[in-house]
Formats: sequence, structure tokens, C-alpha cells
Amino acid sequence: MLSATPVQLVTMLYDRLMLDLGRAEAAQLVADWGTAAEQLLHAQAIVAELSSSLKVDVWDGGEGLLALYGYTSTALVNANVHHDVELTREVVGLLDPLRQAWHDAAASLQAGGAAGVPLPAPASPGAAVPGAGLPQPAGVAAFGSATSGYGATIASSSSLGGALGVA
Repeated sequence: MLSATPVQLVTMLYDRLMLDLGRAEAAQLVADWGTAAEQLLHAQAIVAELSSSLKVDVWDGGEGLLALYGYTSTALVNANVHHDVELTREVVGLLDPLRQAWHDAAASLQAGGAAGVPLPAPASPGAAVPGAGLPQPAGVAAFGSATSGYGATIASSSSLGGALGVA
């Protein structure tokens, strides 16, 4: 049986979110609206999962992060409805620093011996997902390389597998 810590689950969600957004942007650039919509909808599901598992009462920044998730969710809906690649890029710009911060935190915990399970490798940008053959916009390749606000909620979530694309 495989298991991951809550921090590892959050990093996996962020990696998949950035992968979806990169694929959505690539699809938008070539007017492949079906693929763009699919990727943006999956990104919305991940943002919803991150939002629903956030414990805003555990730390001072919880309310701000929840507001950011709300804003990015709305932006993803608008990017999809209006075929707006700039909104997709805006969401990437807002959430990629958080992805990196979670990876840094996970690495710090692992280096300190706090995490008992090695971190999984980030998802490959070329995995068999619709849109994988589309041209990659600048910066997408970086998405494939590379704690207290989330609790057991994320580890036990029934929608987590679906959000990661492994259900």
C-alpha cells in the first residue's frame, strides 16, 4: 500500500494543477477549446480540493489563502468561458510560487527527518493526458522538474484521487 504525508499530497496536487494549467494554456494558444476546457475543469477541481481541505483557523494566513483560491477558481471559470489565455497565465503566476513553497517545505521536512516517506517525483508533462502532444508554452517544462494549514482532511478526501487524475 502506498501512502503519502499531507505535505506530499499538497505538493502532488500543486504539481498536477500546474500541469493542467500548462496544458490548458497550450491548447488555448492553438484554439483547441475542447482540450483547454477539459484541462481548466480539472484545474478547477484541484483548486476546489485545496480550498475545501484548508483549515483556515490553524494559521493567520488561512483566510488570505482561501480568498486566493476563490479568486483563482473564478478566474479559471472565466478563462474557460471566454477562451482567455491571459487569465490562465494569471492563475499560473499566482499559484506557481505556492507550488514552489510547498516543495521547499516538503524538502525541508524531509531533510530534517520529519517525513517518513521519500517525496514522489513530479508528474511528467508528457503523461498520457489529452493535450500532451500540444506545444508547450514558456515555463511549462519547469513544472515537471523540481504544513500546518492542511490536515488529515486532504489525506482522507474521497475526491483526492480524482483531483490527481488517478481515480
